[in-house]
Amino acid sequence: MRQVLVVHFSQTGQLNRLVQSVCAPLQASDGIQVDFLALQPATPFPFPWPFLGFFRIFPETVLMKPQPLLPLKVDADKRYDLIILAYQVWFLSPSLPFTSFLASPEAARLLKDTPVITLIGCRNMWLMAQEKVKARLQALGARLVDNAVLTDACGTAASFLATPLWMFTGRQKPYSWVPRAGIDEAQMAAASRFGDAMVRRLLADQRPIERPMLSGLGAVKVDEKLIASEKVGNRSFTLWSRLLSALGPQHSRRRGAGLVVYIVFLICLILTVVPISALLKKLLAPLLKARIRRQKAYFAGPSGE
Repeated sequence: MRQVLVVHFSQTGQLNRLVQSVCAPLQASDGIQVDFLALQPATPFPFPWPFLGFFRIFPETVLMKPQPLLPLKVDADKRYDLIILAYQVWFLSPSLPFTSFLASPEAARLLKDTPVITLIGCRNMWLMAQEKVKARLQALGARLVDNAVLTDACGTAASFLATPLWMFTGRQKPYSWVPRAGIDEAQMAAASRFGDAMVRRLLADQRPIERPMLSGLGAVKVDEKLIASEKVGNRSFTLWSRLLSALGPQHSRRRGAGLVVYIVFLICLILTVVPISALLKKLLAPLLKARIRRQKAYFAGPSGE
């Protein structure tokens, strides 16, 4: 019997639906046992988010400072043939509960020498978050064999408005004039193809999984226009996170005041740097074809587009 562990955390429920779609073929197989580990913060995060409360966790998220979780209901000494790590992206970083799991002693035991698939459901920017996760997995001795990413269907520009409104109202389409935020339901259902591929490989033989299983299935799509924006944004987020952390703890007045300044800065960044970066990338694309091709191939790994 092949053993698979699925670690996940979802605020809105969307990532949980994606996990169920991907894992349905695994659960339907008689030769595979699937265990689920739902991460639960010791102090639950609110949803919908209060506006300032959403930004108060910004520094800890970007700097990947672990926060307390409820006891993990998993046998950390059990050996799994495959672990699926499903996570959201917050502030170009893995979500805080997911970061906290990666810092836990249970994760250190579970992930060492174990094949891992990362499964991401997010707005559209995930490259820098995945780089941080890859670094943590390498430090823990895990073997990343695949990555699958599903992003919001409404597009880059519209999602700048649609996704925050979802976070602050709790509704994916709070107003008629706003596109629906979130992953397209048809794409979510089609993600079961990833589970089918896992089943085929897991049942093919009993050897350890060492090579990608999702190649050729469109597991990821790298938007080259966002590569530079993500890199610039990540550097900016890191500097601001250090500054805001120095001002005081999450709920201090000093951090609150600093956050107001930061939010104004962030809006300016979104309105200026992101479109300018995308425009420059498009204009320079003919001169940078080879470099862009290498960047896309790197970020698309290990599964490939």
